[in-house]
Amino acid sequence: MDDELNVTYVTLDGHVEVHKYRFLYFVVMFTAYILIICSNSTIICLICTHKNLHEPMYIFIAALLVNSVVFSTAVYPKLLIDFLSDKQIISVPACLCQFFIYYTFAASEFLLLAAMSYDRYVSICKPLQYTTIMTTTTVCISVTLAWFISACHFLVSVLLNANNKLCHFILSGIFCNNTMYSLHCVTSIEVHVFGVIALINTVFLPSLFIIFTYTRILIITYRSSKEVRKKAAQTCLPHLIVLVSTLLLGFYDVIIVRVESEIPKTVRFIMTLQTFLYHPLFNPIIYGLKMKEISKHLKRLFSQDKLN
Repeated sequence: MDDELNVTYVTLDGHVEVHKYRFLYFVVMFTAYILIICSNSTIICLICTHKNLHEPMYIFIAALLVNSVVFSTAVYPKLLIDFLSDKQIISVPACLCQFFIYYTFAASEFLLLAAMSYDRYVSICKPLQYTTIMTTTTVCISVTLAWFISACHFLVSVLLNANNKLCHFILSGIFCNNTMYSLHCVTSIEVHVFGVIALINTVFLPSLFIIFTYTRILIITYRSSKEVRKKAAQTCLPHLIVLVSTLLLGFYDVIIVRVESEIPKTVRFIMTLQTFLYHPLFNPIIYGLKMKEISKHLKRLFSQDKLN
């Protein structure tokens, strides 16, 4: 009992009229969560079970979809519980845990997209060397490093946050994101400095690398035949669309702390929902529709279901 009494709780104050619309919120979010799990898991299973999809590009796509499932699971179950609860609260350790999981897998998307852009560069610009460069070992190391580097950065962030004293216990959000910094009495210089380092290493540098590789692809394919340009467009366009979507969400997440007090609560609530609502659904839709081989297997799967 003493341990329970000593646990510090934070009130999640970002909800809008939750007591009035709790069941509507619950149904919408529960439906979204089921769709996220089912759509992402379906494509992951297709990639795992079909040998012709055991290629670097599809392995990276599977890793991206795993990210969507994991960081959605870090948010949705707690959110659903909050909708049905009289008080929307979370303990500080649980808040830090949610922060760590969410940002580790969200940030690793940029690193995975960087690895995917290199894969596309080698495939289109150095096709004869593709099999020797993009081996299974190289792909596995790239995926592992994307998760490991991101996890290390945000583990340090969590440890630094845990050492900061809290003077405020009302979080103007619906889950534990960057708004956590507003709870501190004084945010230490170490937190600010390492936050910038994490942003540069997991977002800025991978984004620059992606822009560089796709620029090189664009220059080389422009000088090539129409068939090469078509192949490049088919394989690169989905990745670029996902990159733009991820960058927009990342940009919002960074600025929300800066302009938090200037944004009306309802607008902030709607914008925060976007960070974990449409993006995890967006990825499987884009890759399911735009990637020819995945689309083909999905059509076969659903046509078999109809026949059965």
